Amino acid sequence: MTSQYILGISAFYHDSAACLLRDGEIIAAGQEERFTRKKGDSDFPKRAVEYCLKTAGIRASDLAFVGFYDKPLLKFERILESYLGVAPRGFAQFVKAGPVWIKEKLFQDKTLREELEDYKGPLLYSEHHESHAASAFYPSPFDEAVIVTLDGVGEWATATFGVGRGNEIELLREQLWPDSLGLLYSAFTYFTGFKVNSGEYKVMGLAPYGQPKYVREIYEHLMDLKEDGSFRLNQEFFNYLTGLTMTSSKFERLFGGPARQPESKLTQREMDLARSIQDVCEEVMLRVARTAHRETGIDKLCMAGGVALNCVGNGRVLREGPYKEIWIQPAAGDAGGALGVAQLIWHRHCKQPRITTGKDQMKGAYLGPSFSDEEIETFLESQGAIYQRLDRDDLLTRVAELLADERIVGWFNGRMEFGPRALGNRSILGDPRSPRMQADMNIKIKFREGFRPFAPSVLRERVSDYFEMECESPYMLLVARVCKDRRIALTDEQEGLWGIDLLNVPKSDIPAVTHVDYSARVQTVSAETNPDYYDLIREFERLTGCGVVVNTSFNVRGEPIVCTPADAYRCFMRTHIDVLVLGNYLVQKTEQPRWEEQTDWRKEFQLD
Repeated sequence: MTSQYILGISAFYHDSAACLLRDGEIIAAGQEERFTRKKGDSDFPKRAVEYCLKTAGIRASDLAFVGFYDKPLLKFERILESYLGVAPRGFAQFVKAGPVWIKEKLFQDKTLREELEDYKGPLLYSEHHESHAASAFYPSPFDEAVIVTLDGVGEWATATFGVGRGNEIELLREQLWPDSLGLLYSAFTYFTGFKVNSGEYKVMGLAPYGQPKYVREIYEHLMDLKEDGSFRLNQEFFNYLTGLTMTSSKFERLFGGPARQPESKLTQREMDLARSIQDVCEEVMLRVARTAHRETGIDKLCMAGGVALNCVGNGRVLREGPYKEIWIQPAAGDAGGALGVAQLIWHRHCKQPRITTGKDQMKGAYLGPSFSDEEIETFLESQGAIYQRLDRDDLLTRVAELLADERIVGWFNGRMEFGPRALGNRSILGDPRSPRMQADMNIKIKFREGFRPFAPSVLRERVSDYFEMECESPYMLLVARVCKDRRIALTDEQEGLWGIDLLNVPKSDIPAVTHVDYSARVQTVSAETNPDYYDLIREFERLTGCGVVVNTSFNVRGEPIVCTPADAYRCFMRTHIDVLVLGNYLVQKTEQPRWEEQTDWRKEFQLD
């Protein structure tokens, strides 16, 4: 019997991606930015599509269906009505966006067919939040679940909840533009001096340094929040409808002055603003989750949409919400829409049944390219690199020893991750016991803000020995507190400290992965999903007694996560990473030939 292939595509806004199904099974997925090295690349995902087709050994003409993750005409209707509704104030925004829409985005069929060349089959479109909902439910381990989607905006919807049963999903309620939790959070991202659509996680990381002193102002002036989680935003304080910025002068007056300039010094105001909007975001997430449970009576929850990447909020929903289990799509943002539309076509359009096994269908999110030993060695030889090729056991032992000696290791192994998190295949690793590891990795490796925390990768069976968590968290999308017996209490001298002054105060016996509020963004690692990474952590535990390693994405600030051996070697040589592991090859910085840098990475990558 001939296999049926379905290609899903998300593109033209941000985080373009492609995903390929074979008879309903996810066999490949990738974000365009990883291939083009352009962060958040929004162009048609040509390279990602090529990768997916190559993985399957097929051509575009072999595809049964191609799906697109939202409906451009419906989105254009919303944009046009929004500008007309605030005319003439929205004219500047329309002048900027209108011609692009009319010239490019309205003729989506033509664009897709030109890009896919020899594909002659049907083009199918789903609504944006349906794509998110499908990406949340269909790969989940649940037969039946509540589905919650939260983001900036799709066509008209900014949030939905519904139910998934078997191979069907039904959205029951939606929140509509311009009232958007994602855009509210992005307004504070902009106002605190970070980049919208990529800096929201910085606001989340900055929040524990602040106090929630602006929560009352948010509720009294910016939003009218209802008990069911729905709300209205007071558009007098925002500028995304009528201008080219997120916030208005009235917003500035309410919060004590203009927005922080990017790269300028952070003040206590920004920390307090971050804490305040984070608290509000969590409250909305909890209310929506509780309402969905109350109206459906279902005690399992699936989530997607950009707000579902707020792992602090996810952790609160898990701990304080009414659900027994939750599952979050690891590519929760727009990239995951490519996966969602492909699965909608398979289950809804093709009426194919859905079979659950008690485990999710994401394959650990390891859906990107991998490279053979031969490809890696050919590359290293081309660079004149000095390397050792080791068998698996010797390699794991050697890398564990280097980590225990506080060396920083670039770890490149197996298939690249799909989604924004490095999950142990394109990661930079360190010793979590080291009190200076966070500062070293932030300043010398990542070249990023020192306040930002790093995540722990922990052996699945040891998670409750380190964190107040019992469940799996394979995709680094849940935050939990470090166990009380591992925390280090503040001294009398430290008790009066607040804000950024607490940054370099050790918080636990794994200080490199313990945030200022004793929290951590946990990734649990299982032998079944990632045997090499699991065995490396287990070997580190054998040597040190610690079943945790520091895990951060393999890139510098503003750079997409590395995809190829060349990307990894370049990042390794540009930074203070001590050791690079490419598959079975170990490369030590001190042994390498002089690196002749052609371009400064700060000029190559736009800071995010």
